[in-house]
Amino acid sequence: MGPVAATSLVSVSGLRVAYGDGPVVLDGVDLDLGPGETVALLGSSGSGKSTLMRSLTGFAPIVDGSVDVVGHDMTRLRRGELRQVRADVGQVFQQFNLVGRLSVLTNVLAGGLHDAGPLNWVGGFGSAHRQRAMALLDRVGIAHKANVQARTLSGGQQQRVAIARALMQQPQVVLADEPVASLDPKMSHTVLALLREIAREDGIPVLVSLHVLPLALEHSDRVVGLRHGEVLVSAPTASLDADALAVVYDGIEEPTDEQH
Repeated sequence: MGPVAATSLVSVSGLRVAYGDGPVVLDGVDLDLGPGETVALLGSSGSGKSTLMRSLTGFAPIVDGSVDVVGHDMTRLRRGELRQVRADVGQVFQQFNLVGRLSVLTNVLAGGLHDAGPLNWVGGFGSAHRQRAMALLDRVGIAHKANVQARTLSGGQQQRVAIARALMQQPQVVLADEPVASLDPKMSHTVLALLREIAREDGIPVLVSLHVLPLALEHSDRVVGLRHGEVLVSAPTASLDADALAVVYDGIEEPTDEQH
């Protein structure tokens, strides 16, 4: 394991995940996420990256080990606690998950539904929530698109809207699952730089799963590499290079930044 932050907002130890009688998907995984750091999660398809993220939001069956997410024991959640966990964890997805026919502003406002009050259920949003949503759109550089339909935006613009929506939750942790897989190289760098800036400025950890080694090496503080459900690499990014990370891919050719 690499160095662990003094105060971990996410702490995973000996995590094992299996679906029914199927094979173990994660086996003995350790992970700690501290305030303000960006951790790149690397591994080929099927390595367990998405399953690890799902285990942090209660969507994966934990067979053994401990998983603590901002003070919530994910192996012993009380009734009603899962909703709070998912409110505390902002998520950014590969396919953006926006409602295309709705405005950009409304998509961002949806991120605050968990605490915005009953008016939202009949279509209204308070002025404070609207002001916050606009401020977040300005932060990600897309406030000028607030009133257009989300489906009219480019992929990079939609992902920035998705990031603003995640921040609308006021999360304590952000999980970004392959957030640049459908973006061109230039926009990939822009989105990852934005996520890292958010981690540093807001003091929240960002866990981002990636396939492209150069992106991971440029836009993270630490790298955790999975292969066949086990952690093979966990170290500060500054101590790593592409050769050190090659073991993660077990002979599988992964795309370079230029091929992405």
